[in-house]
Amino acid sequence: MPTPPPLSPHTGPLAGLKVLELGQLIAGPFAGKTLGDFGADVIKVEPPGDGDPLRLWRLLHQGTSVWWQVQSRNKRSVVLDLRTDQGRADVAALAAECDVLIENFKPGTLEKWGLGYETLAAANPGLVMLRISGYGQTGPYRDLPGFAVVAEAMGGLRHLMGEPGRPPVRAGVSLGDTLAALHGVIGVLLALQARQRSISPDAPKGRGQVVDVALYESVFNCMESLLPEYSAFGTVRQPAGSALPGIAPSNAYRCADGQVVIGGNGDSIFKRLMAAIGRDDLGADPGLADNAMRAARVDELDAAITAWTVQRSVADVVAVLQAASVPAGRIYTVADIAGDPHFLARGMIEAATTPDGLQLAVPGIVPKLSATPGAIRSPAPTLGQHTDQVLGSLAQRRKPGEAPA
Repeated sequence: MPTPPPLSPHTGPLAGLKVLELGQLIAGPFAGKTLGDFGADVIKVEPPGDGDPLRLWRLLHQGTSVWWQVQSRNKRSVVLDLRTDQGRADVAALAAECDVLIENFKPGTLEKWGLGYETLAAANPGLVMLRISGYGQTGPYRDLPGFAVVAEAMGGLRHLMGEPGRPPVRAGVSLGDTLAALHGVIGVLLALQARQRSISPDAPKGRGQVVDVALYESVFNCMESLLPEYSAFGTVRQPAGSALPGIAPSNAYRCADGQVVIGGNGDSIFKRLMAAIGRDDLGADPGLADNAMRAARVDELDAAITAWTVQRSVADVVAVLQAASVPAGRIYTVADIAGDPHFLARGMIEAATTPDGLQLAVPGIVPKLSATPGAIRSPAPTLGQHTDQVLGSLAQRRKPGEAPA
């Protein structure tokens, strides 16, 4: 089957989808970025003044975060004050023309502004509203403030991170927000599919719905065997440092000049690993034939592997193990990532330019679609860059004499 020709950067699988983004900082805007990467027209509403607080987070260039160039690419910026009647009326009018609305305010905020789902859906029954919050739109905790750090703790992740016997640590990035955003994108795509199937004479554009995503639930959803093991055996899983409890051997191992991660837990992989480190005796040991047996003797195996790795450089260890088809790799810093040939070959390092001409390396697009790939179609906007364009177009579409919504 011939490879399809590359698509124009102005197309994508979501071309024609119109998204209104009301969220700020990470979770809601990351969902908007993902939809925008694949062709959606994302209109980002920002408050007057400084706009989205992310514009001023972490390292700044000419007063704007370089993170902004990633999080807000493929979006149009419109400044509206939702504390005013006119700002809320403009949002309602925009929502009436959009397929998706994204928000990550505290539950009840949109209702307080007269912009709840029932109100907006009365004018646009096909609207899909993605609502991301710390604890969800229902339940006893719904009104509590929730950030990623709290969600990671409540969802079970924080307890597992760190060394045994020491206080838990954080990953250093807001995983709770990103996981919630990705669950939100999944929910939006599911709701759009359901909307398509609901098209009828009574609903010519189909019927939308609310996608309710909680940060803590998004984290909890990734906790693998945590709950069933507790339910069946009363086991409360504990932190294990760089190891993967119950899976052996799989750990980070000291080398002469750093550390290497090795995943030797498959039965055949384990035999290849033992052969590569000169321990065929362990590879042939019937008491190590499966994972359960190896997990029971994990300290012995880790000691044997470390005795081999500690005498060698990271590069030598990786080369030997990769030649033996054993999963292994060094622990990358961002400097390693930026120059890695595989990242480059896969298009995971792309270029962006700030309004004043600064060239930036930015993460590429995930996932990779063979026929309808995503693209960076436009750079991150300056604050309010598209206000006149969007609101002017909205005014033109109103009927003569019609008042704002």
